[in-house]
Amino acid sequence: MIVCHCTNISDTEIRAAIDWMRTADPQAIITPGKVYHALGKSADCGGCMPLFLDTMRSSDNLEVPMQLRTLSADGTQVNAAEKRSKVRRKSKQIAAA
Repeated sequence: MIVCHCTNISDTEIRAAIDWMRTADPQAIITPGKVYHALGKSADCGGCMPLFLDTMRSSDNLEVPMQLRTLSADGTQVNAAEKRSKVRRKSKQIAAA
């Protein structure tokens, strides 16, 4: 099935690209941009993105590797039991002079 008509990408090509990327680097974070790049193409109008993402999600190899699931944004390991407190900021009201 053709997923992206602008660049003529099929669901089979998307799954093959994901499989290839996962084989090449088991810890890779796979994004739509990386799939397009692996296929030698780039997104055009973006109208295919919902179907493109659904096709990616249906791939067995898209899952985030276990080693990367506990990383925080700064690259450090986060304890799964760690609870972060919710910080609620109150907007500062500037008194009119």
